[in-house]
Amino acid sequence: MSGRLPVAGRADVRRAAVRLIRADGRVFAAVLGLNVLAAAAGLVGPWLLGRMIDDVRAGGGVEAVDGPALVILGSAIVQVLLARWAGYVGYRFGERTLARVREEFVERTLTLPASVVERAGTGDLMARGTVDVTAVGNTLRDTGPQLLISGAQALFVLVAVFAIDPLLGGCGVLGLAGIGGALRWYLRRARTAYLAEGAATSEVAEVLSATASGARTVEAFGLRERRIRASRDALETSRVTRMRTLFLRSVFFPAVEISYVVPVVAVLLVGGALHARGTLSLGTVVAATLYLHRLAEPLDQILNQVEQLQSSGASFARVEGLARAPRAEPAGSPVPVDDRIDVTGVRYAYDRGGEVLRGVDLSVRPGERLAVVGPSGAGKTTLSRLLAGVDAPGSGTVTVGRVPVVALDPEQLRRHVVLVTQEHHVFLGTVRDNLLIAEPSAGDAELWAALAVVGADDWAGELPDGLDTELGPEALRVDGSRAQQLALARVVLADPHTLVLDEATALLDPATARHTERALAAVLEGRTVIAIAHRLHTAHDADRVAVMEDGRLTELGTHDELVAAEGPYAALWHSWHGERSPGDD
Repeated sequence: MSGRLPVAGRADVRRAAVRLIRADGRVFAAVLGLNVLAAAAGLVGPWLLGRMIDDVRAGGGVEAVDGPALVILGSAIVQVLLARWAGYVGYRFGERTLARVREEFVERTLTLPASVVERAGTGDLMARGTVDVTAVGNTLRDTGPQLLISGAQALFVLVAVFAIDPLLGGCGVLGLAGIGGALRWYLRRARTAYLAEGAATSEVAEVLSATASGARTVEAFGLRERRIRASRDALETSRVTRMRTLFLRSVFFPAVEISYVVPVVAVLLVGGALHARGTLSLGTVVAATLYLHRLAEPLDQILNQVEQLQSSGASFARVEGLARAPRAEPAGSPVPVDDRIDVTGVRYAYDRGGEVLRGVDLSVRPGERLAVVGPSGAGKTTLSRLLAGVDAPGSGTVTVGRVPVVALDPEQLRRHVVLVTQEHHVFLGTVRDNLLIAEPSAGDAELWAALAVVGADDWAGELPDGLDTELGPEALRVDGSRAQQLALARVVLADPHTLVLDEATALLDPATARHTERALAAVLEGRTVIAIAHRLHTAHDADRVAVMEDGRLTELGTHDELVAAEGPYAALWHSWHGERSPGDD
């Protein structure tokens, strides 16, 4: 789909991983050190066992067994303690690092322009913030520490075999060549396959999210079969990508399991032949064989973790990809000289459609109430998005105080222009939490005043815990009209000089909507209000009315002027009142 969020490249992922390790470098060094010590302690047993065999064959008595046996027991206990300590420290390192990943993800998400999120789809962002972040967390918490432990053990075992006898060490390494071949085959294909699987998962989430949120539209326009087909297509793509990764694993792991046996057999054959010739002692052959036999477990863990790393590496690339997404303008953007809004020669077209706005020119004076009306598809909502800086015009300019709206940093933009649509959201938390989003420093008196402005103080005052009442699916549910009132109360607290209302009261009943609009008009005296609505009483109360048709501004004037002109607005007005236009006589 167009506008998909970017995915980080291999180099970006490596740099991000190094940055996370450096952020907690001392703990990471402690994890490495403890794993090295645990691996070193694990080498004592096989070496002493080989010595015991040689000593017994040479005629040694009980003392040749008792002493080394106690040392073997002690080294095993030390290894277990060090390994558990390393696991504990590694787990803490993983949790702290995961917290940083989550915080960075949330911070980057909140700085994404709204247009980027809308084009990418909430499903992709949700999948990255849940499935992908969880996969990264599991790797940091479990896979990472285990990989370090197993890696240290494998390295020390190989060194120990070479120290016992270089020839046997060479046989062991050559016997592992099959694992190297299988690993190269797997790694060449795994990242692409797991990235495709992650993208398919995002697509499934996006389709389901869009279908659920637009259920009423789907039902109203008879889109049930179309949405079912879209869901089935997304699920089929997801199935195919998952089968691909399953195929890679089903080839990789059997090849590896077979390869574990090869070095042990090679050492037994070569070592046995050398022992028969008297070149090597039996203890040396036994010790080398035990070392290589023990090598299978850490190698198995490493290769299992490699498979997990490919999956989580693809997830990390998707999470880290947000760093490459377009960002909102940084702080320090130009400061508007006044509150005047000018739209000059604006044209706009969506990625997969024709031109929606065709050369719109409009000026809105500070403190003016402007109503924008017109039939569905005329471009009203698109114009509202350009006025609020959500999207940038394809050509032409939209400025506030002679500064392009899209050039304002998020904080400046919020203080100048706020867009309120018929869509609304109640955040998990209390009523107070939902209101403080707009103005964190607001006191209770200001919060109640904002609720009173939008007519929500009556029902809010009856809540069991007042402003501290919990809202959400598992707490108090609020209906659409109350949720919209909370959204409007946040606008009052944000206190911008210009409000763009795109069907903002559509979910309120007519009486409540009328009261809310009048209350907003009274409180926002001296501020600019641009209202886009189908209810023409809004246009009647406005200072001027702009009429849009087919992406063009066709009429502009006061309500009385446009009714007297007997143009498109007059036809809408008479139709809304159930009257016949004089031109129809």
